[in-house]
Amino acid sequence: MGSLHYARPRYTPNQHGKDATYVLTVPAAIKVRAIETERLSPRYSGIDVWQASDALDAMIEGQFAAVAAVRAARPAIEKAALAMEARLMDKGRLIYAGAGTSGRLAVQDGAELMPTFSWPRERLVLLIAGGQQALLQAVEGAEDEAKHALALIKSHKLATSDVLIAVAASGTTPFTLACLRGARRKRALTIGIANNPDTPILGEADHPILLDTGSEPIAGSTRMKAGTAQRITLSLLSSLLMIRLGRVYDGLMIDVQATNRKLAQRSETMLMHLTGRNAKDTRAALAEADGSIKLAMLMLKGCDLEEAKSLLKRSKGQLRTAIARLEKRAR
Repeated sequence: MGSLHYARPRYTPNQHGKDATYVLTVPAAIKVRAIETERLSPRYSGIDVWQASDALDAMIEGQFAAVAAVRAARPAIEKAALAMEARLMDKGRLIYAGAGTSGRLAVQDGAELMPTFSWPRERLVLLIAGGQQALLQAVEGAEDEAKHALALIKSHKLATSDVLIAVAASGTTPFTLACLRGARRKRALTIGIANNPDTPILGEADHPILLDTGSEPIAGSTRMKAGTAQRITLSLLSSLLMIRLGRVYDGLMIDVQATNRKLAQRSETMLMHLTGRNAKDTRAALAEADGSIKLAMLMLKGCDLEEAKSLLKRSKGQLRTAIARLEKRAR
């Protein structure tokens, strides 16, 4: 099997008055090799006639391989998360792009950020080939719609403060690649996640993350090893990002949205644990703070509501910084 030599394309500016457009220049000669995730592996040959226990053991083995692939990518994941933090510290948006299984995993990770960490809805963009319909069923040909992807990028008016995470097991999906290219033209930060080496999504992303999971127990079924590795990586990226942005305190999700009785109780329990106050006090503080654990905690430490809001804003949402400032002022 020949190796693929992928050269990073260049964006050449064309100036026309005030507006600048960028032309994508790709090397003409690119050798292509077989996609690893599509390859039939001798390891799993005959899996359809194996005993059920043997087939399960082989597939579980594949899941461990997926975890190992993520562990090998830890340095790249860390660099990507820290770069994301710098862009999203103030007002940037987090954008997920993908098709098929990769798209559904990306959308799921993004959607969970709002209730878990109170990530603002207006700072989240979820792009999946085929739109909402593709969340429940395959949309024929959607992953090949590169023009539609570019139109979506244009409609959302990406900027340098934004971050786009492009996910594709093959590393070549036209829709996802077009999203990434469109984002780069707007100077947004791009993260590329793929399960095949030396592919365009990895070659063109600012921060490539290779999850080298190899061939699947069922050839081409990237919902298996590749999907597991993608799911873990997306969760690690977004969770580390939220920790770095101050949306986690002492291992607690202190920006959780209490949208049901269970989460309201969780908020009270967290606040009691952090402050040592009783249920009555914490419930009253949370009510006055409209459910914000951060504001309620500052209020229980002596601030009024407006003072707590101001202190938290000056601390860029970092509760630990706000408490340190409050304690320093009290000395």
